[in-house]
Amino acid sequence: MKCISWNVNGIRAVLKKDFVEILYALDADIFCIQETKAQEDQIEVECELYPYQYKYSAQRKGYSGTMVFCKEEPLSVCYGIGMESHDTEGRVITLEYDSFYIVTVYTPNSGDGLKRLDYRMEWDIAFSKYIQSLNKPVMVCGDLNVANEEIDIKNPKTNRRNAGFTDEERNSFKVNLLSFLKDTYRNLYPDKVEYSWWSYRFKAREKNAGWRIDYWLVSPELMDKVMDSKILTDIYGSDHCPVELDIQL
Repeated sequence: MKCISWNVNGIRAVLKKDFVEILYALDADIFCIQETKAQEDQIEVECELYPYQYKYSAQRKGYSGTMVFCKEEPLSVCYGIGMESHDTEGRVITLEYDSFYIVTVYTPNSGDGLKRLDYRMEWDIAFSKYIQSLNKPVMVCGDLNVANEEIDIKNPKTNRRNAGFTDEERNSFKVNLLSFLKDTYRNLYPDKVEYSWWSYRFKAREKNAGWRIDYWLVSPELMDKVMDSKILTDIYGSDHCPVELDIQL
């Protein structure tokens, strides 16, 4: 089973940059995207690979949003985490299959000046409780907006108080998700340096001055079924690149 996650930074923009061709080329069983930045009636993706498409948009127009394409119809689909205070920004879609759940998430950014850091801490706790409430093994993917360790960011020293690399966010990630889920990429490649996001400024991607903030996390009982976890750095169209999970289920 091949699964892809990609923060597209605007579905309408990426549709003008060969997105459908990329869908066909990657040919994933499940393709999750984050940051659609569009209302559901503004998103139309024609791709014969995916008869099942699920969209979840933010109330605020042009902001946040998630979407999942899949070849096989899930048993159920859940939008949000069941908390009204956290479910206005279209950040989580959960698909249920026979033996697992797959959850795509676009974690809130702490923002310039860390103005949303307190909210981010609340979100991390609420999302963790939601994931732990699911009664089957879980695969969680998406832009988690945190670089876990110094190896996951090009310039750790100069970013210590920037959103996505604060001690608070990194500790919260460890406590609220990595305490019961496995980071598939880092488990397979403990010393490998690759990034999944680059700022549009300062030619960051050209210089490979990036961050690894896009993940596939799995329940421990699924880790031995993981065949590979990849960062597809050769695919363009967004400031993020896709991340891939190959798993034998």
